[in-house]
Amino acid sequence: MIPDHLFDEGIDNSLLHKDMKHLQHKTIYDRTQKDYEQEQRDLLSSQDGDTCEIHDQFYRDHKLLLVLFRALAVMPITRSRPGTITFSWTSSATIYAICFYILITVIVLNVGYERIMILRSIRKFDDYIYAILFIVFLVPHFWIPFVGWGVAHQVAIYKTNWGKFQVRYYKVTGENLKFPNLKLSIMIISVGCLLLAVCFLLSLYALLDGFLLRHTIAYLHIITMINMNCALWYINCKGIKIASQSLSECFRRDVDIECSAKLISRYRYLWLNLSELLQSLGNAYARTYSTYCLFMFFNITIAIYGALSEIVDHGFGFSFKEVGLFVDAVYCSALLFIFADCSHKSTLTVAAGVVDTLMSIDVLSVDRPTQKEIDHFIQAIEMNPAVVSLKGYAHVNRELLTSAVSMIAIYLIVLLQFKISLPKDLQIPS
Repeated sequence: MIPDHLFDEGIDNSLLHKDMKHLQHKTIYDRTQKDYEQEQRDLLSSQDGDTCEIHDQFYRDHKLLLVLFRALAVMPITRSRPGTITFSWTSSATIYAICFYILITVIVLNVGYERIMILRSIRKFDDYIYAILFIVFLVPHFWIPFVGWGVAHQVAIYKTNWGKFQVRYYKVTGENLKFPNLKLSIMIISVGCLLLAVCFLLSLYALLDGFLLRHTIAYLHIITMINMNCALWYINCKGIKIASQSLSECFRRDVDIECSAKLISRYRYLWLNLSELLQSLGNAYARTYSTYCLFMFFNITIAIYGALSEIVDHGFGFSFKEVGLFVDAVYCSALLFIFADCSHKSTLTVAAGVVDTLMSIDVLSVDRPTQKEIDHFIQAIEMNPAVVSLKGYAHVNRELLTSAVSMIAIYLIVLLQFKISLPKDLQIPS
């Protein structure tokens, strides 16, 4: 995050340019009033917690989502003081998360033991691969301390930076950043995540052999957590997208009124702050969504292989088992698509509107300092591309989907070739 003093110095340096022009059709009072309001906004500090609390609309809108993650014992971050989200190993939220996790772990271990016993009794290769699927669904539970609590400090910093950005947005644009219908969307999505998890598990229970109803107790927390992680990523990307669109609209509006070096410079620093916020999203959640993608890749591969194997053995007369496996594959594919697609759309929006406005400016009609600021803005966009990267391991966009499809296809070909080469009566030794 750009330090507050550097941000203020950056936008204040533009005052050295002698580019203040008199606006046509404006009275002296209007110009003075506008300058006075700008001076008052410039006195605000994004390091002040009370100021951030006033302008942090994004936190107020998606507070419910953070509360649900605390309830699930996945991300025990709290609003310990105004304008600041923190994580502490000794906080009540973390202590609750540890106790809740231990309780769920006992249930998961009991179910996992039963699944392993069933796995050890299987002899056929296809049934062995099929039984692994039930165990794979239990694995994300044991990742929680690493991908949830382990990144909570970075996530807390990222969430706090949202408040700082909104203060700076108000200082530059004169408007508070708003997120229309975001709170309602989060309420619907949160309820939908739980209902979707229940429906998914009930469908697997009805369609897949060996999926016992009492086992769904262990899987419910895991599937709900997976759904909520997808929802959290979607909401964060949507917040970035709304902020980008609002910044672009305000930039175009102010450029139409007065295109000056001071104005271009202020928006350049604000855009850099937004671009950095987008990049810090991927860095903060790198562990969480790296494991999330690995789980989805593995699950989709096993589910599709199981379904294709059934088709190879019994023809195209679909059984409940095949349908259940396809439901699993489609479900995980849909979550993976949402994860990659919303990131792709957000990155496209961050620079698009600002670039359109910069390209629409007639550089011959503005003075030399303004032309230089336009060049600096364009260079800043080129040097700081808006991308979501999981700490450099992968870029989250639609290319991730094509890479996933190719990788899954390769593994499916290998598994199917291995199956075809096996004798019909081959058994897995105990």
